[in-house]
Amino acid sequence: MSKKGSNSASVLAGLLAGAAAGVVLGMLYAPEEGAETRRKIKTKANELKDQAVDQYGRVSEKAMERYDEVSGKVKSQYDNISTQVKETADKVVSSVKDGYDKYKDQAVNTTKDVVGDVENELGGMRS
Repeated sequence: MSKKGSNSASVLAGLLAGAAAGVVLGMLYAPEEGAETRRKIKTKANELKDQAVDQYGRVSEKAMERYDEVSGKVKSQYDNISTQVKETADKVVSSVKDGYDKYKDQAVNTTKDVVGDVENELGGMRS
């Protein structure tokens, strides 16, 4: 999770903890019967738990959306780079092959010329 997301989660946790503590302290100091106070604390604790679960669900969903978005971008960039590398490699191979073919043809032609010259010289020596 990013630093911003981590800070948001910390702030949220702090707010929920503070709210829970405030509710509990307020109920404990309220002039009511013990059973009624315990019931209110239990009810409020359940409400806060439900809010925390809801908030966790929203944060988790946003985190998953962000993960999907980032992983999609990474995959797309990987595919683009992979394609570029393949195209560049194909160009290099083609260039090397063309150069090889060119120099091979030159070597064959030069060899033929030399053989022809040698044959001419030998033919001139025989006469």
